[in-house]
Amino acid sequence: MSSVSRSRQISRSRPSAVNVNSIVSAVLTVQTQGKGFVDLTADVAKFVREAGAHEGAVTLFIRHTSASLTIQENADPSVLADLETALARLAPEDFAWTHDTEGRDDMPAHVKTMLTGVSLQIPVLNGELALGTWQAIYLVEHRSRPHARDVVLQFLGAVT
Repeated sequence: MSSVSRSRQISRSRPSAVNVNSIVSAVLTVQTQGKGFVDLTADVAKFVREAGAHEGAVTLFIRHTSASLTIQENADPSVLADLETALARLAPEDFAWTHDTEGRDDMPAHVKTMLTGVSLQIPVLNGELALGTWQAIYLVEHRSRPHARDVVLQFLGAVT
């Protein structure tokens, strides 16, 4: 049984307030190569720069039910390989799924999307994505064959 530490060594920056004066939107179309992770971090950072974003949040929303979005480690590729293995074990293609009209990989792809999610929100501070050192934004393709995937990007906040 775990215990809750009573020792607190927490600090935070002073709150900053801005007037929300802009909503900037774009659609990013990504051609996948089949199952796997596609790093979108540079594309999202470019959108934030082009939007003139200063303070606020960028939202990503993928308009599909068999692909998803996630934030994961970008330093060691074995992390992504292990995540693919874990998802394959949670939603195997050889299970007796009822929905199989689009192929053996379709229903498992829906389950994997449900587990990983279709939207992300990332703070933008001083014009930069507030990601951690080892974090990257990924589109996760859960289908075996290539697909064109649309990701809606929307910045809400103050622009320069």
